[in-house]
Amino acid sequence: MGQEALWTKHFASLFICNFFLFANYYFLLVTMPIYAIHDLHVEESLSGLVSAVFLAAAIIVRFAANQFVERYGKRLMLRWSLLLFITSSVLYLFSHSLLSLLAIRFLHGLGFGIATMVGGALVADIVPSTRQGEGMGYFVLSSNLAMVAGPFFGLFSLERLGAFWMLIIALVCTVASFLSALSIRSATPQAKQSSSKLRIQLSLKQMIEPSVLPLAFIGALFALTYAPVLSFVSVYAKSLHLGESSNLFFVIYAAVLLVSRPFTGRWFDAHGPKALIVFCTSSFAVGLFLLSIAKTTGIFLLSAALIGMGWGNLFPVLQTMAIQSGSLSRSSSSLGTFLSFFDVGISAGSFLTGVLMASIGFRPLYAGDALFLLAVFALYFAMIEKRRKHKHRHAQQQQRA
Repeated sequence: MGQEALWTKHFASLFICNFFLFANYYFLLVTMPIYAIHDLHVEESLSGLVSAVFLAAAIIVRFAANQFVERYGKRLMLRWSLLLFITSSVLYLFSHSLLSLLAIRFLHGLGFGIATMVGGALVADIVPSTRQGEGMGYFVLSSNLAMVAGPFFGLFSLERLGAFWMLIIALVCTVASFLSALSIRSATPQAKQSSSKLRIQLSLKQMIEPSVLPLAFIGALFALTYAPVLSFVSVYAKSLHLGESSNLFFVIYAAVLLVSRPFTGRWFDAHGPKALIVFCTSSFAVGLFLLSIAKTTGIFLLSAALIGMGWGNLFPVLQTMAIQSGSLSRSSSSLGTFLSFFDVGISAGSFLTGVLMASIGFRPLYAGDALFLLAVFALYFAMIEKRRKHKHRHAQQQQRA
């Protein structure tokens, strides 16, 4: 008997939707600070706020959005959040001050927070249960590809075409994401609350999925280790006089993902996450160590390949585990909790990297990051794998009884 189809029309639409969603995100992530400084004449010391406000909004909204998702359904909330994305992208064209830009970035972050939470949860509804790991791997690949395309075309459009057309192209990405979302359907019926239950209960239990908290905490620590790569690898490349290679870093990263993702996804579905966590963390740690000693383009790009193999496959494994930690009806809450902790880790990691970079330099920073990663790896086995093993043993005992 053959496998159930993975690349259905609805999964392909979700893949395209997520690609353009993250293309817009990465497109503006690298261009907004430059736009704020050169076009809105914002002080350099304040330019970092345009990214911080965006991420803060995304983190906050995920804690409160799940009740709306349960009431109105994932597909409808995805469309509403993307309409908020489009509205924000239009408003950028009329922003002429830092205050108005920050207000729009906050609005944009709200849409991003909901869309990423619901989009990831829809994977669990659309993809066959026997291919969840493979499906999530491909889904996350769409954002990895956007991570390469977004900054490249963002900087190109800002430098060659100017701020106005840069904002227009960003708007086109949001429209493409919304149009793709219109054709998404889920195989799983989406339960909605009755109209008699219209009261929103902003309790901690409603906002956070308790079952995913241990994994979310570990995910935040893993995010801390990735933040120095995401935020500062291009600066590090310039300090090594390898500036041109920084453009190739994430291209190599994405190329390795394209080759490895089908195999790692299938392995997860067939054998579970344990061996993958070991392999991915080891690859990531070696990549960070090579990055810390890199002096040539070859070593620098080899580290990109190993980090792509490691972190690029580790993140979708953790994301799939987060969804599987709770019930299917609470998948958006599980993923929202995990992603919020993850974003906190990325934000804290970026801040700490900036502080440490100024005091100890890049090489000790990346070497220390590799050691910290191994400590997080040990903590994962102590907190998560031990718990999973106990849960599996308990399930086997119940089956025998």
